[in-house]
Parts: sequence; C-alpha cells; structure tokens
Amino acid sequence: MKHRRPRPRSRAIARAVGSAGALAVALGVGMTPAMAAGKTSDTPTATGFSPDEPEPDTNWAPENDEGPQSQRPVHPEAFASSRTAASALQLKMPAPTGPNSVGMVGLHLVDSSRTDPYVGGKRELMVTLWYPATSTSGHYLAPWMPSLSGNHFLATRGLSPQQVTLPKTAGHVLAPVKTSLGKLPVLLYSTGLHSDRAMGTALAQDMASRGYLVVTVDHTHDANEVQFPGNRVEYNRMPAGTHSSDTLKVRAADIKFVINALGKISTGGNPDYGHATLPSGLSKNVDMSRIGMFGWSLGGGAVPTAMQLDKRIAAGADLDGQFFGTAPSKDLDRPFMLFSSGTHNRNNDASWRTMWSHLKGYRVDIKLHGAAHLSFSDQEWMVPQEAGLLGLSQAQLQQQYGTIDPNRAVQVQRVYLAAFFDQALRHKHSTLLDGPADKYPEISFVP
Repeated sequence: MKHRRPRPRSRAIARAVGSAGALAVALGVGMTPAMAAGKTSDTPTATGFSPDEPEPDTNWAPENDEGPQSQRPVHPEAFASSRTAASALQLKMPAPTGPNSVGMVGLHLVDSSRTDPYVGGKRELMVTLWYPATSTSGHYLAPWMPSLSGNHFLATRGLSPQQVTLPKTAGHVLAPVKTSLGKLPVLLYSTGLHSDRAMGTALAQDMASRGYLVVTVDHTHDANEVQFPGNRVEYNRMPAGTHSSDTLKVRAADIKFVINALGKISTGGNPDYGHATLPSGLSKNVDMSRIGMFGWSLGGGAVPTAMQLDKRIAAGADLDGQFFGTAPSKDLDRPFMLFSSGTHNRNNDASWRTMWSHLKGYRVDIKLHGAAHLSFSDQEWMVPQEAGLLGLSQAQLQQQYGTIDPNRAVQVQRVYLAAFFDQALRHKHSTLLDGPADKYPEISFVP
C-alpha cells in the first residue's frame, strides 16, 4: 500500500507579535490572493498520501498531523468575531519546568535567494524565538495562536471562540534576554505535515526555560495556515501527490535559511523583513557553535535531511517521524536521538532501520510506552480538554493519543529531550540516557 503521510503587542510589543509574528507561534492562517478576494483556489492541496514508496501497514501514524477534524462544514461566520463567551472552555497548557522565565518574539523572514516552490515569488517564513528571560514585568504573555489563525484552527475542528478560549503561552513578549547565562545554544523545531509551529509550543518553551534559544518554524504553504504581518494569511498550497522527499528538501532549505538569519542576530544584525524590535540582550548572544534540531512527525523526518544540508546542526532528534529521501541512507557522524511512540520503532519502520545503521556518532533509540503518534504534539494536552465538545469518547482518545496520562507524556518528553541536548550541546552527561530509569518506567531503550 502507499504510505499515508501524517497530516499530523505596547506599540513595540504589538509589532513584535503582530507585525513580526503575531505570536510567531501561530497556527497562522494564510490567504492566497484568490482567497483574499473571496475566490476559491483551483490549486489542489495535499491529500495526505505519499507516492514515495510502498510501506507495510503502519498503525502509529495518522493521516493528518493537524489534529481532529470536524466533519461539519466550516462557516465564514466562524471567523467573524474573536469575542469569547463567558461559558467558553478555557484551555490550559503545561507550564515550563526549567529555572528561567520565558520570553518570545516573532520574526518575518524573507529569503530573496529562493523562489517559493508552491506559489512562486520570494520564499517567506514566520518563526518564533523562545528564550530564557529576565524582568518579565510589563511584558504580556503571548497567545498560543493569534486571533485570525486561532479562529480558523477552531473552525476546522467544528468549534468557535464562543466555545473554546485558546490558552496563553508562558512566553513574555519582548522580555529582555537573560544575558547572565551567556551565549544561548540554539534549537530549531519543525512540525508535522500541514501542522503549524504552535504544535511544538509545550516543548519549545520548556527548553527555553532550561536556557536554550528555541526557534519554531512554520513552513509556508505546507503548513495549513501561517499568519503574517498586516493580518495576511497563507494557507496550505502544496499540490496533491507531492512526494515527502521533496517536501523535506524544502523544509531543510527553510531551516538553513533560518540558521543564516540567526547568524545575523549573532553579529548584531536584524533579519526581520520589517525590522521589528528584537528583545534586549538577544543581539550577539546567539551561540552559532551549538545548534541542534528536533521535529515531530514529518518535521522529525526533516531533521537528518537538514543535517546533511547544513553541517552547523550539531545534533538532531526525531519525535516519531518517518524518514524519506536519501538522507537516512547517508552516514551521519553527529549525535542523534530516535524517540518513538509505543507502537512505532525500527521493528515496523524500514526508514528507521536504515537511519540507525548509518548513524556513526552517538545514537540512542527510545520508546515512550502508552504514547501514540499525536502524543508528541501540543494536541496531547489540548484535545483531552476539548474531548466533550469534539464528541470524542475515552476509547477514541486512547486510540488517537494513547493510554499515557497527557501531562505525564509531556513531562517525560521534556526530560529526555533536555537530557539529550544537554549532553550533545552542553557536554553534560545524563545518566537517563544510559538505560532504563526507575523514575521513568514509560521509557524503554531499543537495542
């Protein structure tokens, strides 16, 4: 059978989040010119199937990384208002566990050297920078998603802002960087197919609280929606039947461009297209010698592709994502972690077996028992809270998200992700990576 691809603010502050990212975290909604004009685009969108190569049945990967989709039509009035009813369900996300407060800023990046492979024109990206902060007083908490994209996100689930209030993050917009920590090691995050960078927020802000500069990236026109400055939104425009290997090449090029943009910040520059305000203390405090990357689902699959393209990425971690293209069959001598759900690993994924055999540096393969594929995204903590409104039974929740407690799933992922990158980038050995730990019986090591 064909493999199913997972479908997986003050004036300065307003500029930082709205103009330069409007919470660059955003499951931003994007409009093509035709959509903005109220027309329907004739461009086919991806079906969720990859024609790359036949694979055995895989029960670990859903067709859609976006999350639960409503079978009800999405009505325009769902976007008309961001007002929230007093009785709306207030979603809450897990707080970071590191010793530092968290700051954030969104950036609008334009790569004039590349043509957007999906719609033409210059390649544009939205990214969010999460970092350890100080003096957070007076800097408001960024929303998990800005209003336009948030309303669209809810509508695709058959929900409205009158029913659900999306959460605030722990990111204080434009809070000063905690410079006493010195130059910050960098982590880049790539999300699932047609998913959005908001889906990695729980992990990203936790790593920031532990002293990392974490950059979550939206891959425009692959992501279902990306909100840009001026309330411009760009939707998924990926052609039907697009090969996953080609998608990963685009993502890898995006990541390399983002690293170049970070390089500008490290030398005192500002890569934002509109020269949006950067947080105090960020300039010249980006450590370009310590860069790692992690991703979930297709974003995890993009990690080795990006590492092969850009040797500045010193370590990588794949959260339950299948590999495509030639990268897994090429030797890689940098630290790499495979982190899988309870029903996925090298025993049922040939791409993981191939990748494992070509990892020539430090390598570790761990499994999170009780977790499902979607457990590695923000859906793990979000969907159980919405289950009643979505009409999902406990059995359906367990089928899609596994049997592990959502908060426990997030906690364990955070601990092991931090252990790996602390060891790979900070040279702090963690005994958690040596073998099974009584404190975390849900984790097993694949020999």
